[in-house]
Amino acid sequence: MKMIVAIVQDQDSRRLSDDFVEHGMRATKLSSTGGFLRAGNTTFIIGIENRRVEEVLAVIKGNCSTRNQTVMNPPTYDLSMETDLTYPIDVEVGGATIFVLPIDQFKQF
Repeated sequence: MKMIVAIVQDQDSRRLSDDFVEHGMRATKLSSTGGFLRAGNTTFIIGIENRRVEEVLAVIKGNCSTRNQTVMNPPTYDLSMETDLTYPIDVEVGGATIFVLPIDQFKQF
């Protein structure tokens, strides 16, 4: 048995959650916040049999895409800089960050 922890952007979470249900995959959904953009994320925790791990990964990959987003760069607090200008930068967001972990025991009460 494996535990999959998938961190996805909020924009992808509803579609992914619906697809998990459609494929008979049970997932716990947690709200989370990203550190870099401080944007809303959703963390899914999925306990799954070893033989279905690739199926879960395919469902995640099919629902979570990367996209470009323009954000203002964070201000610097370096006092040696003469000016403190912020300007827009393009960053790639979305997709999924996935951890697949071995499970020693699984119990359900």
